[in-house]
Formats: sequence, C-alpha cells, structure tokens
Amino acid sequence: MKVVVIGCTHAGTSAVKSILKESPEAEVIVYERNDNVSFLSCGIALYVGGVVKNAQDLFYSNPEELASLGATVNMEHNVTSIDTELKQVTAVNLKTNETSITSYDKLVMTTGSWPIVPPIPGIKANNILLCKNYNQANKIIDSAKDAKKIVVVGGGYIGIELVEAFVESGKDVTLIDGLDRILNKYLDKPFTDKLEQELLSQGVTLALGENVARFESDEQSNVKKVHTASKSFEADMVILCVGFKPSTELLGDKVEKLPNGAIKVNEYMQTSQPDIFAAGDSAIVHYNPTQSDNYIPLATNAVRQGLLVGKNIEKPTLAYRGTQGTSGLYLFGWKIGSTGLTIENALAQGINADMAYLEDNYRPEFMPTTEKVMMQLVFDKDTKRILGGQLMSKYDITQSANTLSLAVQNEMTVEDLALSDFFFQPHFDRPWNYLNLLAQAAMN
Repeated sequence: MKVVVIGCTHAGTSAVKSILKESPEAEVIVYERNDNVSFLSCGIALYVGGVVKNAQDLFYSNPEELASLGATVNMEHNVTSIDTELKQVTAVNLKTNETSITSYDKLVMTTGSWPIVPPIPGIKANNILLCKNYNQANKIIDSAKDAKKIVVVGGGYIGIELVEAFVESGKDVTLIDGLDRILNKYLDKPFTDKLEQELLSQGVTLALGENVARFESDEQSNVKKVHTASKSFEADMVILCVGFKPSTELLGDKVEKLPNGAIKVNEYMQTSQPDIFAAGDSAIVHYNPTQSDNYIPLATNAVRQGLLVGKNIEKPTLAYRGTQGTSGLYLFGWKIGSTGLTIENALAQGINADMAYLEDNYRPEFMPTTEKVMMQLVFDKDTKRILGGQLMSKYDITQSANTLSLAVQNEMTVEDLALSDFFFQPHFDRPWNYLNLLAQAAMN
C-alpha cells in the first residue's frame, strides 16, 4: 500500500506516525512546503513574549524522526496538482525547481489552513504581519524589537495572547475587532466583560465594534496608521489575526466540501472519495453540541484526526468521537476554560437553550486562601442535556473544562452532573464540587 501525505504540521505528523505504526509495511511518502514539521503555532505568543526562549522547543517532531520511522519525507516540495482518476500527485522541489509525479493507493490531505487576509486598502505595507507558522513567528519577533506601537487586529485567542505578550514586553498595544466583544466564540458576556476590564487596566487600547477601513504607510511603505470608520491608531507594526481558511484548493471539486472549503469526512476520516482521507485544519469536524459538521481549526482536533487516519487507512476500524471545541486560555493571571456552545451561540442557532451562572470559592473558606470561580453552564431547556460551559478564576480550574467536555460528548444532563461523584479534600475543593453546584443551580 502506497500512501501519499500532503502537508505535515499537526494532523500530517500525527497521521504519518499512526499509519506507520498500524501498517508498518506501508510505503509512506510525505510532501511539505516548509522546511519544518510539527510547529506548535499555539505557542507563538509565548515565544514572542519570551516565556519560551528556544523556538526549537515548539517542535515535537522533525523530518529525521519521521524518516527513521520509515517515511520518505520531501521537505520544501510544493504539490501543484492531484489527478484523482489516475491517482497521481505532481510536486515541485522548491530548491531545484524539479517536477516529479508520484502515484498513490491512498491519499491523505493534511494541508492545514492559512490566515484570512481581508482586502483592506494599504494591506501590503511593510510590517503588516500574519501569525501562523515558524517563519512568521520569527518575523514578528524581529519586527517587534524596534516597534513601540503595535496594533493587533482580531480578538480571538491568538490575538488576545499576542496582546498580553506585547504588553509584558513594554509595548503600546491597541486591539481592534469588528465585533463588540473579545473571544465571542468561546465566552459569554460576563466573562469577556471581566477580561476587557483587565486589558484596559493593563494599558491596552480597545477598539471593539470597529472594522479596519485602511492602512496608511510612510514614504518607505512602512505602516504608520490604522484607520477604522471613526478612529485612527498609530502603528509601527500590525498583526492580523482575523481567522483561518482551509487550504484545500488542490482537490477542487473532486471531494465534497463545506462552503468555506473545509473537506467533508465521515467518522473514519474518509472523504467522498474513500481512498482520499482528510484531517486537521483542512477538514470538518463533527461538532457534538449541535450534532453537525463544523470548522474548528484546533491542534487538538488535528492530532486526533491524524491518529484516526492511521487507524482506518486500510479499512474502517475506529470511529471519530467528534469534538466540543474545548479550549483554554491564560491571560494576565486569569485561567479560563471553555467547551461547547455559549448561550449566545446556542440561541443564535435556534436552540431552546438556557444557562446557569454561578460564582463560588473553589475550596472552603476555612482554608488559609481560596479563590472565586466564575462558572456558566449552557443546556437544552427541553431535554436538560448539557451543551457547553465556561469557567474562569485566578486559581487553575481549567481541567474542569475537560470534565464538562466529557459531559457534552456523552450527552449528560444537568441532573447527571449535579449528582456526579467528585472527591472532597479541603486542599482542593468542597464537599460539593463547584461543578456539582453549578449543575444544581441549573436544576433550579
């Protein structure tokens, strides 16, 4: 069996390892455009902020490791076309410009995603940067050395983490987002209100509900101002973090896709052409809270799907369990975890949803110290099935987001969670764990 894998970041690296483990006799050929594999882009802000000193620590594999496992690894090779009828892949060696054609029995599309670049006037000015891969991370760090005023466009996780990194580096930071709240996909208003106040107290200028109208540059084509419809902000550097789009143009209309281009896969990671698999940022996920196809580009989704490609490459064997989009964030001492639907998103999708909000200490008041936990549970009013949840505290309660993720995945009700068996030990929690109390609030 000859398997060609196109793209080798999270899903690709995971798929290659899994294929070679499950099918050691397989011939696995990898094509990757970049000169590295497995870069943890979620660590870019830590690298930019100096928390991670060595960028090499953000790689968890390398071409040599994959080759030692039995793969033929073609780095700095760009796949230019795929013939799904002849089962052939055409690639160009970016160093020599040589073209090669390789046949396959099974094809794995782990081509990932790319930052969305809006068609904004002036966007080609110098120092307007993207934040996705290793080379871009190095460019941001290099440009930030001389930049005093930095504008971040996009209030999602990457944008927020970069804001923190730049603030702690002593920069003057402005955050612009077209929506009226930061982190709106992951958190409801009580949580984002608190975090926005934190950003303001740290000296960040917030321009929410503002879309960038144009970028202004100087005579040397260096960006110097960012203009919205009503305001202007000086900038020595701009980072665009407005989202990602799947990189799936190679397959054209040969497989079924979502309107945004994400490749549709079944529970065994097969596309509408069973010999073509897809995983990671190039593919859809099954979103358990709504039982629907969705696009959620997260490294956690990618590595799980990559593993499943290997498990199912010969025949359907292990089914995908879906995702809740579970995520965590650290911001100026706040520890935040979320999973599934927010109440805002649930109602927007027409779900008859409700929520319970609770603040309580994570452990008894008789202990020398304790911390408040902000919590919210989102559930279906009719069935009481849990649809999502959010937690935030100065104490690290983020693993509880994983507990709520399991509750959503296994279709637990608020009653199930209210009476779930959690241990009690005063160092760690109370006789009723705070998740029990949150679910009991939902029952009421």
